[in-house]
Amino acid sequence: MSVLVVGVSHRSAPVSVLERVALDADGITKLVSDVSECAYVSEVAVISTCNRVEVYAEVDRFHGSVEALSESLAARAGESRLEVTPHLYVHYDEGAVAHLYAVAAGLDSMVVGEAQILGQVREALRRGQDSGSLSSALNVVFQQALRVGKRAHAETDIDRAGQSLVSVALDQVEGDVTGRRVLVVGAGSMAGLAAATSVRRGAGRVVVANRTPERGARLAGASGGVAVPLTALPTEIAAADVVISCTGSTHLMVHREALALRDPDHPLTVVDLALPHDVDPEVAELPNVHLVSLADLAERLSSDEGAVDVEAVRQIVADEVVAYAAARRAAQVTPTVVALRSLATNVVDAELQRLTGRLPELDPVTRSEVEQTVRRVADKLLHSPTVRIKELASKPSAVSYADALAELFALDPDAVNAVTRIDAPTQATGEGE
Repeated sequence: MSVLVVGVSHRSAPVSVLERVALDADGITKLVSDVSECAYVSEVAVISTCNRVEVYAEVDRFHGSVEALSESLAARAGESRLEVTPHLYVHYDEGAVAHLYAVAAGLDSMVVGEAQILGQVREALRRGQDSGSLSSALNVVFQQALRVGKRAHAETDIDRAGQSLVSVALDQVEGDVTGRRVLVVGAGSMAGLAAATSVRRGAGRVVVANRTPERGARLAGASGGVAVPLTALPTEIAAADVVISCTGSTHLMVHREALALRDPDHPLTVVDLALPHDVDPEVAELPNVHLVSLADLAERLSSDEGAVDVEAVRQIVADEVVAYAAARRAAQVTPTVVALRSLATNVVDAELQRLTGRLPELDPVTRSEVEQTVRRVADKLLHSPTVRIKELASKPSAVSYADALAELFALDPDAVNAVTRIDAPTQATGEGE
């Protein structure tokens, strides 16, 4: 079994294409369900953010799995699936693990080094665990990815390079937000970051508009602002200096008509961080309205990317991928080692039983001492070879030490496979959060 990822992101597709495959919570559930029906797939997890949708799967066949995952992901775009397919990318086995580690470390983000992706990877893991679509193999890989991301932020200066997408967007506001009235549309994690960043930058007042009053009130309270219903959008937009919209809606939240009450002489910056977009692009045609979209941010950030030195993080990712591969290779030989030790135990038991039949007059103390001696001899004979074979198996090599061991000792393949099935959940080692 190997890890496969099929995805689309800001690096492979324009925002217009990303919008066609953008997923809400129900869409993620449906995508996981579709992929899980593939005969070659045993585990599934989906990472869905404002600039990427990626399907991770544990598979036992490459070509059939790639086709199934690609079709399921492209199908999210409906009639536009043919436009999406050329923008899909595929990573397999260690390449897929390396990609996930790079994503968690912030190397593949629109804003290189941003830490928000860690929460999104954690959410994908939690969602997979809760739904049962993710089991031992992907659980280990995702847990390790979270650890790699934390290590990258703890051991390098990537935090200094990385900003949130909200911070970069607010940099586009003419002047700054100090003393300004900021309207945040939505109450999710991105909206919370928008409100908090605005307050940190000295916003005079933060207003939160959300469909669910309780969530809006909670976010507004955390940022020292006030909550309003969505029906109040025209009035609040008219009073705002900056509007930041970042909902999970599949429909427009800010129409051109919603700006009808504003003073056309009053400058307004509208930031649209949603995918698909929340704001009608036609608002940019109104006087004194400056629209900042994800497409604008993607273009700006791609031109600045080369200025960020992330070699230390890349090295961490490379080292962790090597460690993962070594641990997996070592784990693959474990069932064979267990089968060998089981064979040795059976041989010892048979010989002791034979000894008992030939020397029935042995007293219990002597029989116990003989038994312990024979078992110690068998253990000592097996110790060095089994330790050494695990060391050798952890290194890249064309030699299959597990196969060689099974051949040398004529191990029953069914016995090895039985150990593999029993031992599968613990073969790979991983450190949790």
